[in-house]
Amino acid sequence: MTGSEDDPRVTGLRTAVSRLRRELAALPAEFPDRAIAEDELAALAAMVTHGVPEVPRLRGSLLLIAGAIGSVSALAGGLSDVRHAVELFGEPPRR
Repeated sequence: MTGSEDDPRVTGLRTAVSRLRRELAALPAEFPDRAIAEDELAALAAMVTHGVPEVPRLRGSLLLIAGAIGSVSALAGGLSDVRHAVELFGEPPRR
């Protein structure tokens, strides 16, 4: 979308996702759901390059990432940054 480059929420999310992807890549430990976290982080990175992402999709990705890496304490700070960045987009509309 036009103007998304100026949206501080998109910039913040892009930064948070990039940080968590780097931290995950640098983590030597393997864990069962690592591929899920990597795939969802890649999807989030792609979403923010194409404009303002859809809130329900952001929240779904966040849940998958949190479930995949939630118990890896070394990634807690990066995960928290991504969560806060997603929260800046607000709540999805009620049905």
